[in-house]
Amino acid sequence: MDQKSVAEAVEQICDEKGIPLESVIETIEAALAAAYRKDFGEKNQNIKVEFDLNTGKSKVFDVKTVVEDVPEEELEEKEEKSTPIETPVKKEGKKEELKNKDEETKEGEGEEEKKRFNPKTDIQLSDAQKVKKSYKIGDIIKTELEIPGDFGRMAAQTAKQVIIQKLRETEREALYDEFKNKEGEIIVGTVQRREGRLVLVDLGRLTALLPPEEQIDSEDYNPGSHLKVYILSVTTTTKGPEVIVSRSHPEIVKKLFGLEIPEVANGAVQIKSVAREAGSRSKIAVWTDQENIDPIGSCIGQRGARIQTIISELKGEKVDIIKYSDDSAEFIANALSPAKIINIKINEDGRTATATVVEEQLSLAIGKAGQNVRLAAKLTGWKIDIVSENSRKPAENVDKEKEEEPTDKENQEKVSSEEETKKTEIKTKKEKKSTEDNSLAKADESQVDTTVKKEKPKKRGRPKKTQAEKEKNEE
Repeated sequence: MDQKSVAEAVEQICDEKGIPLESVIETIEAALAAAYRKDFGEKNQNIKVEFDLNTGKSKVFDVKTVVEDVPEEELEEKEEKSTPIETPVKKEGKKEELKNKDEETKEGEGEEEKKRFNPKTDIQLSDAQKVKKSYKIGDIIKTELEIPGDFGRMAAQTAKQVIIQKLRETEREALYDEFKNKEGEIIVGTVQRREGRLVLVDLGRLTALLPPEEQIDSEDYNPGSHLKVYILSVTTTTKGPEVIVSRSHPEIVKKLFGLEIPEVANGAVQIKSVAREAGSRSKIAVWTDQENIDPIGSCIGQRGARIQTIISELKGEKVDIIKYSDDSAEFIANALSPAKIINIKINEDGRTATATVVEEQLSLAIGKAGQNVRLAAKLTGWKIDIVSENSRKPAENVDKEKEEEPTDKENQEKVSSEEETKKTEIKTKKEKKSTEDNSLAKADESQVDTTVKKEKPKKRGRPKKTQAEKEKNEE
């Protein structure tokens, strides 16, 4: 492969993997060093390779550090320990030495540890001065080595494996660093697929995990759909970096306000706190120290254009914008909107507040299934109780009612006795009415009989003469 092809291959690797050029060159140098060590290397050589991308040539060096002279006894021990074949006795001795080492390190805390001589990476001062008298302790000696010939098949295979492994490790480190810096930010992803209740989101260079507890129940995560996710955590695993994203985290609302509203992005309007029930409703408290800026109006925008963008991104989730106040009572009253609060009593010790509302506003202040007061409590950090105006009673009246409890019982007994008497009276009246009705019915029947008798046809005959007619006849 000529120099131009090598340079093009390196650039292609950098573009595809997103790896810096220096890391790729270091990988090539490590691979060439492994190949040289495989074919031409010696026992105590510390092989380092310098690769020039412009010329495509490489130089091999044996790199050693100058250290103090070591007694011959220690050198002999090193040679014995570095022998490849060890008897079981020597292994036991090795374990004992390791134990002794641990004990020495524990006892010698705070003292400088003596660096042990390593013939592979170190050279004694006396030996270094034989090469050049000007060498002193701490100097690094680079001895150039010749490459006797081309690398063999095994060396080339070794170099290939080293390059693959090093590039994979470098790519994982680059990905981890990239997304670790983005932790706590919003990024656009594409739903890839579902694995059970787990949703896999493609973020471009890697696939993130959206666990069930970070999902919104009302959302459908269809493959191919785009959505903004909040990077919750980035951790390293044996398979590379693992990125956990969220759609239900309260910070996602705060970040969306920063993206869509310039006043929030430049710090003119500050977001003090956020309370969220994902997929249903959110409350956000805003504040500004500039008199010419309306914090709520800035967030809503002209004809609600800004807030509508945020709501559409949250898939229709309702967002209430609350004005923050240093006065706890005012802040709690604002947090309970849209309900109108008449009075608020605050207990600083227990951080509890009692809000009084009109009877008609009670259900509005509590909200559906207590959602409004629950979000207000999260937003303010206070425990809030809602009381209607009609249900409020002074303490004196309550005591009097307790004292008058037995009289109330007596009154109840009187009422019950009066009700019984009324019931008996009603019964007697009903009975009288029934008897009267029966008698009337009988009278009607008798009248009907008489009328029938009167209507019977009379016998025909001569009419009787009156007294005047009798007198006339006698005359």
